[in-house]
Amino acid sequence: MLAIDEPGIQPSALVKQLLLTPSTITRLIEKLEEKKLVIRTTEGKLTNVYPTPKARALLPELRECLNDFYQNYSSIIGKEESARLVTNMNKLVDKLPA
Repeated sequence: MLAIDEPGIQPSALVKQLLLTPSTITRLIEKLEEKKLVIRTTEGKLTNVYPTPKARALLPELRECLNDFYQNYSSIIGKEESARLVTNMNKLVDKLPA
């Protein structure tokens, strides 16, 4: 979804946004490439990740899955607690070293 929202995103930006290690991001990108969902280009020392048309076609389904996930966990813990959870998680992420 990040590659769709930000075509040409660099793996280092994915590391920061997803809070995963560079090696994990590399493996995830490789798997998405195998499935023909992203392509990587290299410009000098920079690597950029772009979504394929196949990935773009999946965007509505991905958003629906994300919404279903939210609906499921908020129905269990409640909408107010869900909002607090997200707020607290964002605060914690802000405190992590860059």
